[in-house]
Amino acid sequence: MSSGVVNGGVSYWYADDGFPGVQEPLGGDASADVVIVGGGYTGLWTAYYLKKAVPFLRITVLEQKFCGYGASGRNGGWLYNGIAGRERYAKLHGHEAAVRLQRAMNDTVDEVVRVVGEEGFDAGLHKGGVLEVARSPAQLARLRAFHEHELSYGEKDRELYGARETAERVRVADAVGSSWTPHGARVHPVRLVKGLAAAVEALGVTVHEHTPVTEIRAKHAVTPYGTVRAPYVLRCTEGFTAALKGQRRTWLPMNSSMIATEPLSEEQWAEIGWEGRQTLGDMAHAYMYAQRTSDGRIALGGRGVPYRFGSRTDNDGRTQEATVEALREVLVSFFPMLAGVRVAHAWSGVLGVPRDWCASVTLDRSTGVGWAGGYVGSGVATANLAARTLRDLVQQDSGQGGRTELTDLPWVGHKVRRWEPEPLRWLGVQGMYATYRAADRREFASRRAESSRLARWADRVAGR
Repeated sequence: MSSGVVNGGVSYWYADDGFPGVQEPLGGDASADVVIVGGGYTGLWTAYYLKKAVPFLRITVLEQKFCGYGASGRNGGWLYNGIAGRERYAKLHGHEAAVRLQRAMNDTVDEVVRVVGEEGFDAGLHKGGVLEVARSPAQLARLRAFHEHELSYGEKDRELYGARETAERVRVADAVGSSWTPHGARVHPVRLVKGLAAAVEALGVTVHEHTPVTEIRAKHAVTPYGTVRAPYVLRCTEGFTAALKGQRRTWLPMNSSMIATEPLSEEQWAEIGWEGRQTLGDMAHAYMYAQRTSDGRIALGGRGVPYRFGSRTDNDGRTQEATVEALREVLVSFFPMLAGVRVAHAWSGVLGVPRDWCASVTLDRSTGVGWAGGYVGSGVATANLAARTLRDLVQQDSGQGGRTELTDLPWVGHKVRRWEPEPLRWLGVQGMYATYRAADRREFASRRAESSRLARWADRVAGR
């Protein structure tokens, strides 16, 4: 491992902001009106909005480690308007239904900004939008098609830039164009989850940490320390869903890895630009995502080892040295002037991937069991929309509310088949990402404007 790299420790975000104080585990059998399994963004936002809407509700959150231990404390800090599955929802429910879903996601970015301001906590938030760059002829062709496609879903404020205009915003090597949307913000993931947890507890929600739920069934959340009984049990476990009894093949825990540099000097930032602090992505098949952090680093992520056999998840975010080096190569490829900059932190985490790559939110009215997730890496904002939707579904089912604009969105109640058994899913995922990387290499080598056929093959294997 490169000298001086802090590897694991959950994430850089915790190294920067410190670990939270520990809430007591469940002390025995208990009851509630709503029990929420998972103390990440989805679970905490759901508790927040439900308690705000119905203050007398007895709400209990059960978290296996501590709030924000999973993807909520390890992600790239992209609060943006992307949602997994929009194209499929357009095919299933019509284009206008998908447009409504996209508009709801656009509004969700501003909703999170509003709540952070109202609750008064520092989430390291800067609304600079999202800039996605193209660095080859094939990527530029995909970028232009992507830009026009987004316009068709109502993003009239999205802008398309050429090479010069892109360089005026951030100087990425070989960038030939970019697309920018204002519906995005940089956040510090741990400050966001800590502030949200504090707001939830201040409202009177009961939070039990170090309380792993082993099974969810109608009106029961089972843990080693006792069972919590409630009319509504909401599963908000995202990439850790496979650990629950009967859920091994529900959502695949896909691995994503990140690095963070040491703080850059003023001279280095002057050379890079990036004064707008947009979140930064690209149009590669094996894409990267990055942000300029509030303390002057670059945090950058991408796929390392994409999936562990048997749907296993890591414990502390430790990352293979080969992955750290690969991400460093991406960093230097984008910003050659940073060839001598030290990587200070590396970590990994898992995100939830349904078989059809569609995020969804559901409440089974016959059992009171609900769930939300399958965000495929777009969960920072999507979790908020999912939580408000779960709130409305619970209120509707309990007779405290009716149908709303959110409960009528096309992702509500979506059903999807399970993943293949092992070793098929391991072979499929490993082969898929190896093929995406090969497609990127071929496109850069050929400098042709057509996307590689390898990527189209990988898309079919993925079920996208």
